[in-house]
Formats: sequence, structure tokens, C-alpha cells
Amino acid sequence: MGCLCGVVKANKTPVEEVSEPKSKKKNEKSKSTPPPEKKTKEKESPRPKRPPPPPPPPPPKLPPPQLAAKTIQAWWRGTLVRRTLLTAALNAWIIQCWWRQTLATTLKWKRMEALCRMARETRACVTIQSWFRMLQVRRRYRRLRYATHIIQVSWRWYNCHTRGYFEGSYEITGDKLSLRLDIFLGSQVCRISDCISLPIKD
Repeated sequence: MGCLCGVVKANKTPVEEVSEPKSKKKNEKSKSTPPPEKKTKEKESPRPKRPPPPPPPPPPKLPPPQLAAKTIQAWWRGTLVRRTLLTAALNAWIIQCWWRQTLATTLKWKRMEALCRMARETRACVTIQSWFRMLQVRRRYRRLRYATHIIQVSWRWYNCHTRGYFEGSYEITGDKLSLRLDIFLGSQVCRISDCISLPIKD
């Protein structure tokens, strides 16, 4: 029995030593973090719910004459609204038709102006092209005319040198006519002189 008691005592001492710091830690935690009082209060005292609003009172029942008048007034108001809507729709349709017609006329005039402008531009282009071609043809004609003139002059000069030419002079002395002709054929010269008697009556 004595051994068992000693064992029990030896076992009890370390348990007490280990349990002491846990209790200290719990006390420190309790001191550092105060208990949440607000949450407990909120949980304890819930907000009172508002009661739902009471339903609206039912409309009072009108007598038959007033109900008939109300129905007639509603019908008349609907008729007036329909009439105003119909007039507004008709006016909008008229305005749309007029605007479409105006757009069509403006588009037509724009097309006509574009066609006239294109015709003027094409006419101007054709005129400029024809004038330029005329200048080219005139230049070519002048070149050809100048070339033909040079060819003709050179050919005439060649023909004159090959065929020859002549010069002459005459002198009248009394009743005689003396002639003198010089014919040039290239480098050769032929001279002819003659004296002719003239029949002169007294």
C-alpha cells in the first residue's frame, strides 16, 4: 500500500504543475479580450417589427346616375384623345409627304446640276483636246511645207544649173537692129550676135 500511495503522490504533483500555467493563460486571455457585451445585448433585445400598413378602404359605391355620367365622361375623353391622336397622325403624314416630295425635287435638281456640270466638263475637255490636236496638225503641216519648200528651191536651182539660162541685149542704129545673146549651159557659154535690117518707110 505504501508503494502505491507514493506512486499516486508522484503522479499528482506533475499534474498540478502542468495545470497551473493553463489557468494563468486563461486568466490572461480573459483580461486581454473583454467579453462581447454588445452582441449579447443585440441578441437579447431584437428590434420590434413594424406592423404592415392597413389596406386602403374600398371606394365608395356611386349611385347609378353618377356611375353612368362617369362612364360617359370617360368615353368622351377617350374619343377626344383618339381624335387628337388621329389629327396628329394625319398632320405628321402630310408633313412627311411634303418633306419626301421636297427631298425628291432637291435630288432631281442636284442630279440635273451634276449632269450639266459633267456635260460642261466633257465639252471643255473635248475642246481642249481638239485644240491641242489642231496645234499638232498645224505644226506637222508647217514642217512638211517648209521641207517641200526647201526641196522645191533646191530642185529649181539644180534644174536651172543643168538647163542653163540666157542673157541678151539689143541696139538700134538707123535702120538696123543689132542683137547679142549669151547662153550659159553650166560651165559653157554660147554667144550669138546678129544684125537685122528694119524695113522703114520714108
